[in-house]
Amino acid sequence: MSDVRLLIFAGSLRSGSFNKKLAAAAAQLAKAAGADVTLIDLKDYPLPVFDEDIETNEGFPEAAARLKSLFLSHNGLVIASPEYNSSVTAALKNAIDWVSRRQGDEPMKAAFLGKVAALFSASPGALGGMRGLVHLRSILQNIGIMVLPDQYSLGQAHKAFDDDGQWQDTSQRDKVDDIIQQLVSVIGRLESGD
Repeated sequence: MSDVRLLIFAGSLRSGSFNKKLAAAAAQLAKAAGADVTLIDLKDYPLPVFDEDIETNEGFPEAAARLKSLFLSHNGLVIASPEYNSSVTAALKNAIDWVSRRQGDEPMKAAFLGKVAALFSASPGALGGMRGLVHLRSILQNIGIMVLPDQYSLGQAHKAFDDDGQWQDTSQRDKVDDIIQQLVSVIGRLESGD
């Protein structure tokens, strides 16, 4: 089993999401780079809007517990985040908020500490959703995640993949692959103590 365990997902719930396509393409590249990859869909983890009253009165939602368990068992994250009104999606922020909750004797932000993340975005627009990554980077860094300096925003995303989800342009694939390679290398060095 690889020392690099990547949890990969998009911040979108939409079935035909360009960011889901980008996450799937990144997962293929990560597997080729030797990482142990878990690709998930946030839609499979339906969560109520975070409300501490729900947590107190009804307990920790089962979907949140499953999602948090995945975060705890991986040492790296790859997030393909759409830009909604120049920021992150409500679904992504809500997932982060639920996963951040402390349970039992675990340390604060246990699911995030020691993690390394690579950030991507995709949009039909020319900027590729890059404005939303500013907010996502800030959120992740503030909760203890090391975020790679390099990131990639895929503009004109509706033209990026064929019907099978394969890259139309190898230069775009290579940019994503470069960041995936960096992520695998950084986590590998951290895990080996180099």
